[in-house]
Amino acid sequence: MSTQIETLLKSNLTTTVVHNNIPVVEIDKVNVYSKGHHILKNVSTIIPKNKITVLLGPSGCGKTTLLKCLNRLTDLYPDLKVSGSIRIDGDNIFDAHKDITAIRQKMGLLLQRPYPLPMSIYDNIAYGLKLKGIRNKKIISAKVEKHLKEVALWDEVKDRLKTSAQRLSIGQQQRLCLARGLAVEPEIILADEPSSALDPISSRVIEEEFIKLKSGYTIILVTHILRQAKRLADNVIFMYYGEIIESGPAQQVFENPQSEILKEYLRVGH
Repeated sequence: MSTQIETLLKSNLTTTVVHNNIPVVEIDKVNVYSKGHHILKNVSTIIPKNKITVLLGPSGCGKTTLLKCLNRLTDLYPDLKVSGSIRIDGDNIFDAHKDITAIRQKMGLLLQRPYPLPMSIYDNIAYGLKLKGIRNKKIISAKVEKHLKEVALWDEVKDRLKTSAQRLSIGQQQRLCLARGLAVEPEIILADEPSSALDPISSRVIEEEFIKLKSGYTIILVTHILRQAKRLADNVIFMYYGEIIESGPAQQVFENPQSEILKEYLRVGH
């Protein structure tokens, strides 16, 4: 696959970017460098509100780096140099005066492997609530129940909330981490291949929860699994070698791709 796609990439390609719906995130001319290596190349696109936007492409194409830019996790890597702008609800997150903590509080982050806090199931959710200044125990308990129900975990753990979160299965831990992220009431959920470490059943549960959650949240999902992208995506951003090759509504991108490189990727991925 790589030889064919690389040949196509070297030919003259027309990048097709279709903007649709109300944007919650506007990305404009973002470039990321690391020690002279150009990781993201003049990336511009939008993320529509209350949709699942899938960042699709082969490993190493820049999907995760773009995701890290959205909540400025790139700040944690001294070797990364970032330019351009990312506007969330109209505000450029790269402005020098921006509060990074406030930016990150707008987003829940779900990683490839779940990392529950070393405390009880209950406290994993309550921890973020307390950081937000909530002290009323009844309010905290109600919110713990609410967010565990949001991820379809309540019925499985309601009788053992004081048990260590480490004793949950990996699929349950991933849903707990999702609930923990929802507890701080983010606008956006960032998910970096969240089902890559899960069995097929747990993976499908996570996918079903994303579909339910998009009515109240904007979800940005990184995956290289074409079938998963087709199941979940409302909007697709296809990346290759640090560039956006094509983006737009999922049906259009999958059924009527405009670039030869995407056509080849879809053909091989079937």
